[in-house]
Amino acid sequence: MDSQVRMNQTRRHIHLEHDGKLLLVDLQGKGPAIPQMGREGDGGFSIRLPTPEEAEAMGLTWIAKRTNRFRLGNYMHEVIVATPEITWPGEWAWKDAVISDSEVDPVARESVYRTLHRVVSKVVITNPSNQILMAKVTRGFFTGCWTLPGGFVDYGEHPRSGAEREALEELGVNIRIPDPNGESSEGHGTNSESIIRQEIFTQDGICWLSFTYKCEAEISAEEIVPKDDEIEEAKWFDKEEALSVAVSLFDIEAITKFI
Repeated sequence: MDSQVRMNQTRRHIHLEHDGKLLLVDLQGKGPAIPQMGREGDGGFSIRLPTPEEAEAMGLTWIAKRTNRFRLGNYMHEVIVATPEITWPGEWAWKDAVISDSEVDPVARESVYRTLHRVVSKVVITNPSNQILMAKVTRGFFTGCWTLPGGFVDYGEHPRSGAEREALEELGVNIRIPDPNGESSEGHGTNSESIIRQEIFTQDGICWLSFTYKCEAEISAEEIVPKDDEIEEAKWFDKEEALSVAVSLFDIEAITKFI
């Protein structure tokens, strides 16, 4: 088949997931098929996501959450992400097992990858004048824009600790976010404030989970040392100024609610 023709075609699949279990089928559309950890294939695959028609033929109904669209190779793929209307399907594949079997279709692995949360953590740092510390970044999603200090949460790290680490790495400032309940360490401080927000911004389905905290600190201009390869500039803004330069929906919401 001509590659240009393939590029114009869309293949449809359904990602049926319930409490960590995912429906996979064999090449004939029969299932459930179960991945085998560490299996090495010969370049092809023998397990895949079903089509909506194959799932219907199994007598399944579902509640659709959204449809993700992405390209792999010469084909566009449309994946309905849905919750099956059944009790817990113990005989289905564990979602976590999909990645470790090379016999699983890359579309299924890509769909699992896209349904995992991307966790980011940020902090609204205010000074005694109720100004907000923001940084102009030189790389990443918001290159050239003003954002709150923050970034991806590391593996095994609490989002609160991640926000403190990012402030130190990006701006050279040591902060301590109130943690009266001891969620990330021994309890300290009072009046802990946080916003947890989830959002999917694009049709490929990447899901962002954002934790934003508030912290008050007296930090002089001399103490702020922007990271050379990441931050162009950092400065304090009044609330209205901060809202006028902020580009992230997560940042705008946090500044609006906290200040």
